[in-house]
Amino acid sequence: MGKDKITTDSGKQIEATAPVIISASRSTDIPAFYSKWFFNRLAKGYCVWYNPFNRKPMYVSFKHCKVVVFWTKNPEPILPYLYQLDERGIHYYFQVTLNDYVREGFEPNVPSVEKRIETFCKLSEQIGHERVIWRFDPLVITPDITPRILLNRIWKIGNRLKGYTDKLVFSFVDVKAYRKVQNNLIKETHCFTKENVETAELNEVQRLEIVEGLAKLRDVWKAEGWNLTLATCAEEIDLEDYGIEHNRCIDGELMERVFGEDKELVYYLHTGKLPEPDLFGEIPPIPIERKNLKDKGQRKICGCMVSKDIGMYDTCLHFCVYCYANTSRECVLRNKARHSDNNESLIE
Repeated sequence: MGKDKITTDSGKQIEATAPVIISASRSTDIPAFYSKWFFNRLAKGYCVWYNPFNRKPMYVSFKHCKVVVFWTKNPEPILPYLYQLDERGIHYYFQVTLNDYVREGFEPNVPSVEKRIETFCKLSEQIGHERVIWRFDPLVITPDITPRILLNRIWKIGNRLKGYTDKLVFSFVDVKAYRKVQNNLIKETHCFTKENVETAELNEVQRLEIVEGLAKLRDVWKAEGWNLTLATCAEEIDLEDYGIEHNRCIDGELMERVFGEDKELVYYLHTGKLPEPDLFGEIPPIPIERKNLKDKGQRKICGCMVSKDIGMYDTCLHFCVYCYANTSRECVLRNKARHSDNNESLIE
């Protein structure tokens, strides 16, 4: 990442990190709840991110930003603002999680499935289907949700999204590794007790049934003219035999394919640095080979390239019970009370 000298809102001169790719965000839903804040900070030219482990601030400049990757369950609030990115020449695409756990109450503060489908399609029409990725994520089993029922819910949503996306990304819920997820599943839903909460995590037989079912759904859709790619997110399981790939949510190949007219971005995607134009404004030739730009800050199995996430934990108001980014509803509400759209960071 590059560096940039910025002047803060209080008038201080600070050296900031200046990433080319910004993630907004793995840690919270910025489009749903903090769109105004994001675009206020874009206008200011920087934001502040606090390290969750030591609470040290990092100043993040937008000066060299070429791409923003948005993660959301409800992109509707951000739609009126997107033209500002277009005007600045900043590219963007969306990871949109569209699940159906309504009966279970797993996602208590998201709009209805119907409304979310409508917004997904509206976003796709506005920016293009290749820039809106569908996530049904995570896959959760309960005493009442069998793999077959889960596949049926995916089938129903997918039939409404034909032509509005090119990819479906999924992962299997992690419960055993996250005590706070176990606690929230027990406390906030009627589906689990302390004795059976770990059964939310799919066993090998259930995973295989889901995978085989998804491959069949994809083949049916393909026969109907919808060529949907299936991919797993941060899963070690190799599903190549089913034509299911490992996903890269921060995806350099997607960026080059969709934003390939931006030669400076393409140069960065191949080299890891922005080009320095010569006296005539020409940039150096773009190398054929790609440098390995994997984000070392993410899990080993994660395929994402390097980016800077500007979100913060314990700030997402969807209150999804399986979420590892929130400690509790109470903690989120306390943090929300400390938020202002005019702050340098999400919470001061």
